[in-house]
Amino acid sequence: MSEKAGGGVAAKVVAWQAAHGRNHLPWQQTRDPYRVWLSEIMLQQTQVVTVLGYYDRFLQRFPDVKALAQAEQDEVMGLWSGLGYYSRARNLHQCAKVVTAQYGGAFPDTAQLLATLPGIGRSTAGAIAAFCFSERVAILDANVRRVLTRVLGFDADLAVAQNEKLLWDRATELLPTGDLQASMPRYTQGLMDLGATVCTPKAPRCPACPLSSVCTALSQGNQERYPVKTRQLRRRAETWWLLILLDPARRVWLQRRPAAGIWAGMHCVPVFSDQAQLMQVAADSEGGAARVRMWEVPALMHVLTHRDLYLHAVVVQGDLAARPLPHGDWFGEHQWTGIGLPAPIRKLLDSAVQRPIL
Repeated sequence: MSEKAGGGVAAKVVAWQAAHGRNHLPWQQTRDPYRVWLSEIMLQQTQVVTVLGYYDRFLQRFPDVKALAQAEQDEVMGLWSGLGYYSRARNLHQCAKVVTAQYGGAFPDTAQLLATLPGIGRSTAGAIAAFCFSERVAILDANVRRVLTRVLGFDADLAVAQNEKLLWDRATELLPTGDLQASMPRYTQGLMDLGATVCTPKAPRCPACPLSSVCTALSQGNQERYPVKTRQLRRRAETWWLLILLDPARRVWLQRRPAAGIWAGMHCVPVFSDQAQLMQVAADSEGGAARVRMWEVPALMHVLTHRDLYLHAVVVQGDLAARPLPHGDWFGEHQWTGIGLPAPIRKLLDSAVQRPIL
């Protein structure tokens, strides 16, 4: 792409976004850094249609960053439950505490400072700074990376850190240079919109793209080749055996997950590596009475970023020991529905408690 053509990218994107981009989303109607930050964190690897309901519920419960900072982590995780990538919720809570304690509840107004906060990477910091403070700073989320590598014909391997840095430099060169107060939010949103709705990973809608006349990949006829990244995540499968203990009051025994790893810090039913271990613990959990029954629920497969979890659950219901396991506690339905539970665990519990009581 020529230097002259490159200079017209920002103007084309700004004009297209005003006429054809997404302009109706709730976080687009504000320059409040708290609301923009909340939306940016929620939108990471999550579709807009999914985020909308969570965004509204969070704002109803936590209308500003100080309210979020003062909340208990279990409540934050409970509201996040089902949105996935739970480290985002933990970082969200920690970030709110830092902003409140160190900045008096006012977010820093530069991307450089924003990127020092928990859970805010360079691209998210750039988005907040561009949307809220009109700072001339680039973003490179997955959608924008795809748009820019295609337009520029940038075919260097982005698995190499130096090449990623070069793309950041090129992205910065393309930024608007005039009327930044209006153009930076519009340009940033426009790149996001193009990546989400036009410049898609497969079968991009090139005739509808405002950058088709300057797109190197389109001129070469190899749009789906970009971006180039050779290093791929290695997926692996794991099998977990889950023990769902229900007492006569339909309380469930929950434990806190370790601070690191899958579903870190969240509540969960006891997890075992094999069926034999689970069955031994299930037998030991009985309180000595005859009113106990056991059944296995249909297995679930839960897909994570880097692995597939095959979840097998066994339910033991009835007169159980007061403390069937060394760690954990009993939670009534009104309690566990309001705390941080992974979505598949919540689904299994919903199914288990609907069975007729003994």
